[in-house]
Amino acid sequence: MIRLIPAELSLEFERDGSGDEIFLREFNAITLNEEDPLGAWVKRAKARGDTKDSDQVLLTLLIELHRKFDELNERFSGVTKQRVKLSAKANIDSINFEHIHTSQDAFDKDDIYYARLVLPIFPKRTLPIYLEALDARTCKIIRMHEDDEGDWNAYVTARERIMIRQKKAQE
Repeated sequence: MIRLIPAELSLEFERDGSGDEIFLREFNAITLNEEDPLGAWVKRAKARGDTKDSDQVLLTLLIELHRKFDELNERFSGVTKQRVKLSAKANIDSINFEHIHTSQDAFDKDDIYYARLVLPIFPKRTLPIYLEALDARTCKIIRMHEDDEGDWNAYVTARERIMIRQKKAQE
């Protein structure tokens, strides 16, 4: 039995039985480097040690403000990041480090799916993932970007802590 932690997320997905090139291109494009050039620049600056004398909280907030400005600029100019249209949506009701579970039947057992979900962390992140259906509601995460794994694991851990606190409060 798989131990799952309650979490409410939205998932967009589509069957990818033949390894469709369009899904793989988007999967590779949605990285911190290509999705967020400013974040990639700061990451390189941190690696070089150029930010060691900076206030990290202030730097993070300034970067997020710049991202919001870019987002508003895209909306006003009508130019938005094009994403692959995915045909299906589902609500995730529970997760763990390697699995997701939806609140309704959404998958065909043993099929492979390309999916996107928005991780509600700061800063907000879109995670492209590949899933393998274990049953109509449960999927195993079979592919995720290395950079995204850390954020996913931190989110799962945070949800688990919330669940533990809630159980203790009920006792």
